[in-house]
Amino acid sequence: MPGAGQPHIEVLFSAAEIADRLKVMAKTIVDDLGTDFLVVPILKGSFIFAADLVRALHFAGANPRVDFLSLASYGEGTVSSGQVTVLRDVESDVAGERVLLVDDILESGRTLSFAKELLAARGAAQVAASVLLDKKHKRAVPLQAEYAGFDCPDAFVIGYGMDLAHAYRALPFIGYLPDGA
Repeated sequence: MPGAGQPHIEVLFSAAEIADRLKVMAKTIVDDLGTDFLVVPILKGSFIFAADLVRALHFAGANPRVDFLSLASYGEGTVSSGQVTVLRDVESDVAGERVLLVDDILESGRTLSFAKELLAARGAAQVAASVLLDKKHKRAVPLQAEYAGFDCPDAFVIGYGMDLAHAYRALPFIGYLPDGA
């Protein structure tokens, strides 16, 4: 129940649903990639998903290394600007590595496509993508994630690491503001 002045947030995917889905995703990823690979979360929105996925990968038998990539395309708004900017680059040499990119949401595809191309150009042996949410109907570039948690309706989602102007990241579920914010 929201407090005074707090907006009502509709739950789209509960914490329990997310946890169950991550166990399944982790098993599939380990079946496909093996137990030794580099996980590269795209910050900031994926940080909670990435942490929980890395733990799920551990329980599925993997021992992944982790590095981080910070990209921006939204700024303060709710619609992608179409321009992707590297805010923080990976420190790892990805040449010859199997890399699992982790992102919160695949919408236009520009950010994830940029990240995949960047790491492939640096010689990664394989670059696969894992996303928590997939908005297939919003693609601006042809891209499919190898691993996707949930199909996402056409709503601006918040929680579980995803924000609206840096708010709502701490919610333990994925939700949306029914009035559009």
